[in-house]
Amino acid sequence: MIIPAYNEEQRLPVTLPQVLIFAEAQPYPVEVLVVDNASTDRTAQIVQEMAADHPNLSLLYQPIRGKGAAVRKGMMEARGEYLFICDADLAMPIEEVTKFLPPALSDYDIAIASREAPGAVRYNEPWYRHVMGRVFNLVVRWLAVPGIQDTQCGFKCFRREVARDLFSVQRIDGWAFDVEVLYIALRRGYRIVEVPINWYYGEGSRVHPVRDSINMLREVFRIRRNGRLGVYDTGT
Repeated sequence: MIIPAYNEEQRLPVTLPQVLIFAEAQPYPVEVLVVDNASTDRTAQIVQEMAADHPNLSLLYQPIRGKGAAVRKGMMEARGEYLFICDADLAMPIEEVTKFLPPALSDYDIAIASREAPGAVRYNEPWYRHVMGRVFNLVVRWLAVPGIQDTQCGFKCFRREVARDLFSVQRIDGWAFDVEVLYIALRRGYRIVEVPINWYYGEGSRVHPVRDSINMLREVFRIRRNGRLGVYDTGT
């Protein structure tokens, strides 16, 4: 389980114990990797203190700023058979991780959390954020990932060999890394399923709905350009 973290000293003391309780209750070993994305607060110290009592918890450091860079670091170093990206805010209850593992993943290579798939429920989300998110995703579907209803939810599961293949050529360091990875996956013929989840909006989101949407769209055009230039063809 890979948790990208930038200045999460407020959230991690609450959410990381929930992750560890869930992980240690499973009948199989679960590795938890927190990737410190050049935090300037006590994020690293908090993780190190918890790791002293939890041998399945490790801290990685990614000096390159950006969620995409942090996730890439974790994906390339994680050792599990299934690699799961988990946002530090736990907007999806951790117990729903089981929806993404076999037998649910048996016929797929990638399972992504979806707030738009039939059966998904959103809680407490401001209407304007929902509308702007839907507009953004409609544009992204048209430009890069046809058929995928929700690219930006921060919970995704990959078979290890698929993750290694995709993240070895993934280039975007910022928020649009999700779109890039799914774009490459579609080009390479990987099977993707959207998993409906319960999703709880929380205050304190670092995604600015206007500024970051504009920046992400710029990155989506960069992804299309990379595709035309063959940047993602390495290793195929």
